[in-house]
Amino acid sequence: MKGYDFEGAALELGALVREDGTADPSERIRIPLSMLNRHGLVAGATGTGKTKTLQLMAEQLAAQGVPVFLADIKGDLSGLASPGTASERVTRRAAEVGETWQPAACPVEFFSLGGMGDGIPIRGTMTAFGPTLLAKVLGLNETQESTLGLIFHFADKQGLPLLDLKDLIAVIRYLTTTPEALSGIGGLSAATAGVILRALTNFEAQGAEAFFGEPEFDVRDLLRVTPDGHGMISVLELPAVQDRPQLFSTFLMWLLADLFHVLPEVGDVDKPKLVFFFDEAHLLFDDASKAFLQSIAQTVRLIRSKGVGVFFVTQTPNDVPTDVLAQLGARVQHALRAFTPQDAKALKATVSTFPESSYDLERLLTEVGIGEAVVTVLSETGAPTPVAWTRLRAPQTLMGPSSPDAVQGMIAASPLQPKYGTAVDRQSAYEILSAKLAEPPKSPASEAPREPERAREPEPKQSMLERVLESKEFQSLARSAASSLGREITRSIFGTARRGRR
Repeated sequence: MKGYDFEGAALELGALVREDGTADPSERIRIPLSMLNRHGLVAGATGTGKTKTLQLMAEQLAAQGVPVFLADIKGDLSGLASPGTASERVTRRAAEVGETWQPAACPVEFFSLGGMGDGIPIRGTMTAFGPTLLAKVLGLNETQESTLGLIFHFADKQGLPLLDLKDLIAVIRYLTTTPEALSGIGGLSAATAGVILRALTNFEAQGAEAFFGEPEFDVRDLLRVTPDGHGMISVLELPAVQDRPQLFSTFLMWLLADLFHVLPEVGDVDKPKLVFFFDEAHLLFDDASKAFLQSIAQTVRLIRSKGVGVFFVTQTPNDVPTDVLAQLGARVQHALRAFTPQDAKALKATVSTFPESSYDLERLLTEVGIGEAVVTVLSETGAPTPVAWTRLRAPQTLMGPSSPDAVQGMIAASPLQPKYGTAVDRQSAYEILSAKLAEPPKSPASEAPREPERAREPEPKQSMLERVLESKEFQSLARSAASSLGREITRSIFGTARRGRR
């Protein structure tokens, strides 16, 4: 089809569908690798084939040396690690689209949030996660989010490491009893502190303490390529936390924000350094503040120059804010339903996001079959390609979960297991503050005798924080932290702690 005959390397999506509903294998629908850092959208109603499209794209990217990150919410993407199984349906689809199908497996690394599920634990420190993303997870309003930012600012300025939940709780409790510590930079009301503490306690009860801590995950481990030149597919297994969508969707944004700040500028590249699939994308945008949405749009816009492509996977384009949607150059739209007035409205809005076409898109988008999609991408010159009704290729990896034994074997054999497998709980704000609060008062016998001939001036009373900052324990910890972080932490547009590049 005119507009899809690219000269460079590309992903093979499938074949053009003729007006009579048959596929034309001579008309291949493709996405140029060089355009994948212009981002994209995979959308469609439940059961229309979005997951298989994601799987098809991931295995082809890996085969061409591009690392991939994706979240496996339902637990069925582990099949990427196993060769597919031939069947009559697969054989028929391969013949329709002109595909030479053969089973294949991809190199896959399995991760889990803090060990909550099967996979190498991914953890982040509370300091690195920052107040903006944490406020989104906790469901705080703008006033409470602002207060949380003040608490983080105080800890950053004083060099108090916030590694896990108990560190942040300890600092909040200290500030509620010592309000003068915030003199000159604001205040912390008891009511707001109570709301934040209750939210943190509930969050902890949901098992979130497993995620926050050390060793902290280095996002550069997502950019690995195997010795034979295949890109590593990093699969974040989320079935164990699928009932906590705010946690995992916001966590994915933390990974993306961290990638933005640690990767160097590379400009336009022949193929991306990483493609990041953001499944269930609507969860990220639901109930988000205006500032949070602006930060997402800015990150997506700027991360292109770092060689990272981002694909949002959701049900309709309406799930994605306009500022973000405008930056998504590739569209793979599976079938939509129009059973209700709301569905019909969403359908019309979806049609309006496509270039002008000879298709009756309102009709076509309700009639395309499972494993078919309406596609438009950016050509190698950056121009939108014509809209194409596409019959998609069948993945060559297993279309279903790999066996649990196979997955466990790959996790145990991973070179990242020794690096991240065991949690570390070093001294941080909680231990420092607890130790100082537990110090017994000095006995009268240990005090120096008073001089009878003159009255001594009373020494100014030290606050608890001042005693902490002067302690040997804190001085030792501060010297250690200063070598890598400096006295005050620099934060990004998302409030995440910036790390240096290597």
